[in-house]
Amino acid sequence: MPAVNTASLPDIVFMLLFFFMVTTVMRETELKIKPPKLPEATEVKKLEKKNLVSFVYVGKSIDGKIKGDVIQLNDKISTVKDIRSFILAKRAEVSQSDINKLTTSIKADITTEVGTIYDIKSELREINALKINYSTVQVAKK
Repeated sequence: MPAVNTASLPDIVFMLLFFFMVTTVMRETELKIKPPKLPEATEVKKLEKKNLVSFVYVGKSIDGKIKGDVIQLNDKISTVKDIRSFILAKRAEVSQSDINKLTTSIKADITTEVGTIYDIKSELREINALKINYSTVQVAKK
């Protein structure tokens, strides 16, 4: 019985390795706040184009040094006033035709005060970023 030809095996392994390297998505932001426990909802919809979404994380400080709600934009702790420059920078990155498709997703902990969310929404309203999404966890209908 003839032996199995394994000459093409390294090529196949290399192609698989290259495929997984190209398709793997790295973590975009490192949370500097406690991972938010998202509110529950029954009617949810997935965001289609994640590259057109700006995430605003709201929660409590990991080390507890900062009292109250903490806002994180990208990889740094920020204030409500920093949201304006954050959104305007995101608008500058995308094409003119995609600006009206930009969405701001608020990932807020369930213990976040309503006043903090209101301040964020007011700042977004001032720069005409009116497409807002609230991130939730889907639960079954009761």
